[in-house]
Amino acid sequence: MNEVGKNSAQSAEQGVYHAPWEKAFDNILTPFEEFIHQQTTSGLLLMGTAAIALILANSPLATDYAYFMHTLISLGAGSWTLEMSLQHLINDGLMALFFFVVGLELKREILVGELANLRNATLPIGAAIGGMVVPALIYFAINPDGDASLGWGIPMATDIAFAIGALALLASRVPKALITFLVALAIVDDLGAVLVIAVFYTDIIVLGPLAAAAGLFVLLLAFNLSGTRKSMPYLIVGALLWYALLQSGVHATLAGILTALTIPAVPKYNPERFSEHVKELMQRFDASHQPGKSIMTNDKLRAVVQTLENGVHSVEAPLQRLEHVWHIPVAYLVIPVFALANAGIPLTLDSMGETLTHPVTLGVSLGLVLGKFIGITGVSWLLLKLGVAVLPKDTRFTQIAGVSLLAGIGFTMSIFVAELGFAGQAEYLLMAKTGILIASVLTGVAGFIWLYVVSEPVETRA
Repeated sequence: MNEVGKNSAQSAEQGVYHAPWEKAFDNILTPFEEFIHQQTTSGLLLMGTAAIALILANSPLATDYAYFMHTLISLGAGSWTLEMSLQHLINDGLMALFFFVVGLELKREILVGELANLRNATLPIGAAIGGMVVPALIYFAINPDGDASLGWGIPMATDIAFAIGALALLASRVPKALITFLVALAIVDDLGAVLVIAVFYTDIIVLGPLAAAAGLFVLLLAFNLSGTRKSMPYLIVGALLWYALLQSGVHATLAGILTALTIPAVPKYNPERFSEHVKELMQRFDASHQPGKSIMTNDKLRAVVQTLENGVHSVEAPLQRLEHVWHIPVAYLVIPVFALANAGIPLTLDSMGETLTHPVTLGVSLGLVLGKFIGITGVSWLLLKLGVAVLPKDTRFTQIAGVSLLAGIGFTMSIFVAELGFAGQAEYLLMAKTGILIASVLTGVAGFIWLYVVSEPVETRA
């Protein structure tokens, strides 16, 4: 018997079959799988696609890049058609999936996470509010009137992928509770951004489609109350809700948040019932097993395995399962594609001085750099001084200040709000994106250095 045959036979004897090349491919894929599961990966990928967009926008391919992003995409059936540019499809379509995951994370945090306990939640909620209000006030002080004032919501947002990625690089020096604090703060921040988009960045309301959207949301609630745990009904109605909101004038991506909030968070089986169910199935599995006979020819065995799979889904909350399923596609596809479509900022050295001193650029950059730092650190200090909040476990206040710098990385959500606030105003949009880029680099580097200096390696702490 050749070597491949021996290996296959040995694996089969041990109850595990390996195809001839399977182990070789496992050796190649395992480091990659480990890499993509690290919290830094999404931020690094986002940084890479943003850099590519910047290079394209400032290269001989700039015209082709812009033309490609404005290519019209059309979907139709009979007399019905839906037409939008590729960039519009990414911003209004793909980003609905991003908001869906944000909604799932928000609901989980409120039910069982850092926001479930009021005393623990007070600090990140208060810090997030301070980190939204102060940047908006700074921007508005610099741009108090005219069309430029519409950008006040831009510096309110924190990019969770970038911020968490930067903090994860310091995982050996910062307590885990500090990362949890930043996650909770960023999620509350995202909720604030969603409310701002819904209330202040909606121009014209069409009542017919809005009423249809309300009816679809009621249907999603009915699914939840009736115990529907299959994902497909929610996703289908969620897609219809997206289209209704698109036609209503309310930003369509809010359909992602609304759909997520209706996803059931309670599993069908509790752990005890599931344990009993598995034990019973395993007894049937062992009784049906015929040594030497493949499961492909054993109908009873296949039926038990299928029932076991259904039981696994029933002990896992649909909210938890969908968050797990959609997190990686959103983090490693949707957000990088959004960056590729929106981070292309043409930089002209001749006008750089004028760009950097433009009121919109200053409002956005100072809002994200100073506003986030003052708002988050100031409100946190006040809440701790009043005794209504507590520091996360093993965390020092100087580390909260460092996190407030990282929260100034506003990339994804800030660009998203800029696209809404300055739609059709290319000059202001360019200035806003430039301010976001400058602030994100400054706060990312400053926050990293600050936390590195004020934190000790975990293993050396007493």
